[in-house]
Amino acid sequence: MKGLGSHVSRGLQVGSRVICHDNSGAKEIQIINVLNLRGVRNRYPAAGIGDVVIASVKKGKPEMVKKVVRALIVRQRMPFKRPNGTTLQFEDNAAVLITEDGLPVGTEIKGAVAKEITERYPKVSAIAPAVV
Repeated sequence: MKGLGSHVSRGLQVGSRVICHDNSGAKEIQIINVLNLRGVRNRYPAAGIGDVVIASVKKGKPEMVKKVVRALIVRQRMPFKRPNGTTLQFEDNAAVLITEDGLPVGTEIKGAVAKEITERYPKVSAIAPAVV
């Protein structure tokens, strides 16, 4: 997996509710765990842009509710720094449901995604309307 050039601060903890901004049928998800995270003892796992999380669907279509899914964080409200020195912050926290292979479940994404997503997940950024 390719590393991120940015220093992404992790602004979403376990238990955070995130809006699901694709057309997969889920509207809101709750983070259960963060994948591939090497943490510190007694520290809750946290996720930032470009992290894959295990989540539970809380709102959405009846067949999707209470399902455990994988999601990719595409936007976060907490500011993070890019290598050129700029600080970026989005209006909301958003995620996109993905498969185990890293392919998006939905066919379209509402809203912009961060540029850091394009390097690791090109299929996700290909269906996004804007990359910031």
